[in-house]
Amino acid sequence: NGILSVKERIDREELCGASLTCVLSLEAVLENPLSLYQIEVDIVDINDNSPSFPKIQFRLEISENTAPGARFILEGAHDLDIGTNSVQTYQLVANEYFALNVESGIADWKLPVLVLEEPLDREKHSTHRLLLLVKDGGVPERTGSAQINVVVEDANDNAPVFSRSVYKISLWENATKGALVLQVNATDLDDGTNGVIVYSLSIHTPARVREIFSVDSRTGEVTLNANLDYEENNAFDIIIQAKDKGSNSIPVNSHILLNVLDVNDNAPEISLTSLSSPVSEDSLPGTVIALISASDRDSGKNGQLQCQVENEVPFTLDSSSKKHLKLLTQQPLDRESASTHNVIISCRDEGSPPLASNKSILIEVSDRNDNAPQFSQPSFTAYVTENSNIDASIFSVMAFDPDKGENARLSYDILDSWVQAQSVHNYVYIKAETGVIYSYISFDYEKLNNFQIRVQAHDNGVPQLSSNVSVDVIILDQNDNAPVIVHPLIEYGQPATEAISRFAEAGYPVTKVMATDADSGPNARLCYRILQATDMELFTIAEETGEIWTTRAVTKTDATKQRLVVQVNDNGIPALSTS
Repeated sequence: NGILSVKERIDREELCGASLTCVLSLEAVLENPLSLYQIEVDIVDINDNSPSFPKIQFRLEISENTAPGARFILEGAHDLDIGTNSVQTYQLVANEYFALNVESGIADWKLPVLVLEEPLDREKHSTHRLLLLVKDGGVPERTGSAQINVVVEDANDNAPVFSRSVYKISLWENATKGALVLQVNATDLDDGTNGVIVYSLSIHTPARVREIFSVDSRTGEVTLNANLDYEENNAFDIIIQAKDKGSNSIPVNSHILLNVLDVNDNAPEISLTSLSSPVSEDSLPGTVIALISASDRDSGKNGQLQCQVENEVPFTLDSSSKKHLKLLTQQPLDRESASTHNVIISCRDEGSPPLASNKSILIEVSDRNDNAPQFSQPSFTAYVTENSNIDASIFSVMAFDPDKGENARLSYDILDSWVQAQSVHNYVYIKAETGVIYSYISFDYEKLNNFQIRVQAHDNGVPQLSSNVSVDVIILDQNDNAPVIVHPLIEYGQPATEAISRFAEAGYPVTKVMATDADSGPNARLCYRILQATDMELFTIAEETGEIWTTRAVTKTDATKQRLVVQVNDNGIPALSTS
């Protein structure tokens, strides 16, 4: 019947693509009669395709320091339809940072342009998710969409920020090397290298602090490089710098105020400020002898001291003065008992454990003439042999004076006295320096057998002190006198005559020879003997008494005259005799 009908569904986009016209050319042949017809079928587009973007998500990277007004051309959508059924408009879902402009391109091609309206801040919003819509002009209208992920690229617009602007910590001074002092922390809102923080000691940190402390550039750990000493420096201001690795980075500082805590690591120090030595032994109790300075470099109780005299000496400490300790005499001094004193001053702090120090102070005691010379005994006895030489040493006295120097240098004198109505100085004298007594005369026992002298010893101190001693001088007899016969009396050298009876019997007393000796003792003890006789057997004599008697009866044959020679001997050495 010659009707041209559609055999299957026609897809204009498949047949003609994006061409604005789509014409199918056909040839129709009619038979009987044979005729050839040219047929053109115009395929009219219908809105059967929705517009679409090449990707359902787009990534757009924009620096956060991009100025508002910046434009970013987006990829346009595509619609297989043509004409009004193709892409007609774009729409951006509302947001506060971006707007959308649509630009016309070649052949009325529309391009979406994203416009930045507000400054970006990556630290507030690192990404923005935008929904872009596209619409065609068909009826009914078809739409498509794509998500735009705007990634805000970091700009180094944030300086690091420390968790604290000032850190306050305390650390014991005996902390070991390498000990962790503190870990500082800073943050940077920037990203990437702009947010990587490097720690260091600020250039404003003093050199000495740099020697003692160090900081780990990566972790911010502050460690101890050297020993702390509270007494040298009890506080530190450590300035830590934080800086990111971004370009044009801005360094920031934080202060660590470190308070060093004292450890009792210093013993007390004792020094002698002033010393008055030697000190006179007559100093009154309470006399200031020395000024002593005692200190402790530690603080608090570690530096509080208790000082005292440690040993048993006649001194004490006065701590009433804040600046000095006073060493005072506590009791009278006696140089003769102790000429020097080694005073030990001990100071102890109140730390835990306590530390102590000692200081030895040698104090000399100067002499005062407070001791008189002393003899070893209250009296002496000197024995002098008669007939000694003139100027002979007869005795020596010695006194002792416990004082010193001139106070102990002694001189000796003999005090005035009388001996047999003469001054004692006529008999003896003494050497003042030595105390040796000499004789002025040669003594005669028979004239003077003893006398007493008083010797005085005096020192050269001021005032001068003295002591006396008695010296009993005993003259020792020397056998210098022969016996003297006093009976019978011999006159003019003639023999003495005695008469006896012619009839005298044995034991008849004839006479008694009597003698004396001016000497004494053995020198005056006499012995009698018959030295010669007419008849040695007729008479005998008592050796001790000198009595003569007959040993037998007198006979007629005995001579009328009997001659006897009697000898008297003393017991001296050598013995002296007379007859």
